[in-house]
Amino acid sequence: MTARRKAIAQISRLARRAGGTAAANRMVPEETPVAFSFAGTTHAVMMASPADFEDFALGFSLTEGIIASPDEIEAIEVEDHGAGIDIQIRLKDQANTRFEARRRRLAGPVGCGLCGIESIEEAMRSVNPVGASTLTLQPDDIVRSVKLLSKLQPLHTETGAVHAAGFYLPDKGIVMAREDVGRHNALDKLAGALARAGIDGAGGAVVVTSRVSVEMVQKTAAIGAAVIIAVSAPTALAIRTADDAGMTLVALVRGDDFDIFTHPDRVVSGVARHVA
Repeated sequence: MTARRKAIAQISRLARRAGGTAAANRMVPEETPVAFSFAGTTHAVMMASPADFEDFALGFSLTEGIIASPDEIEAIEVEDHGAGIDIQIRLKDQANTRFEARRRRLAGPVGCGLCGIESIEEAMRSVNPVGASTLTLQPDDIVRSVKLLSKLQPLHTETGAVHAAGFYLPDKGIVMAREDVGRHNALDKLAGALARAGIDGAGGAVVVTSRVSVEMVQKTAAIGAAVIIAVSAPTALAIRTADDAGMTLVALVRGDDFDIFTHPDRVVSGVARHVA
């Protein structure tokens, strides 16, 4: 069953302005609990925009390392239970065996003093190296990618309250974009959309409207992209992680201005582009 919900709601509020106060309507984004269940057991629950569920499920499975490729998923079923969405993901034999072993390892025996250490190691898992990519971008590409993404955010245009993640190809612009109330969710949905469309992540850059945390770097690396471009600032851990992965991290894009935090050699002027 495919769940269909409205991603936006209209609400009334009192708008106080310099000229006085008046009742008025405003569009606001919906958010709902979305559970990811593998082999009938809930693995994670996210608060997310109720849209692009199949992209979300596939992207989450890929960026969290549960599967190595879309071929390892047998089926995705989206069930609407009123209070939230349950996405049942059936993995093929090898992937399911690997996932069950991982889940048992992280759960650990009751009272195990090392379980927390294993959970920390899982959160700080190493990222896929992307240093072999020969993709280069012009400074104009950085500026253009953010401007183009701003035009592909219908939910944000109506509500002003959601994040977006897009995929930029130097010769084509933003070829895919997804929105969500959560920045991680938007990136997961983008990862799933790219995988379903068969678009190679090594060929372009991930562009996000949010700050860059370490999870954003991990998920970008899982997509295979060697460049992440962000409107807001990165964290110190995100910078170190991107540097170790060979990823170019560009942030604080404001008009024609931006900062390059890692591997600046991919942002060049007057040099022919090369795509990995």
